[in-house]
Amino acid sequence: MNTKNLPREERKKAKRVARKKQPPKPKSTADRGSQKRKMKKKGPGDPKRR
Repeated sequence: MNTKNLPREERKKAKRVARKKQPPKPKSTADRGSQKRKMKKKGPGDPKRR
């Protein structure tokens, strides 16, 4: 959707209408945070993230 040349209020209305048209997102099947990369613990004196 190209809203570059619309005034701000009209642009917000157009985007809101477009959001309403989209189907709702499905609920996530995986646990929250399970997709994150896990950080390996380091010993004292080592940099935290490498």
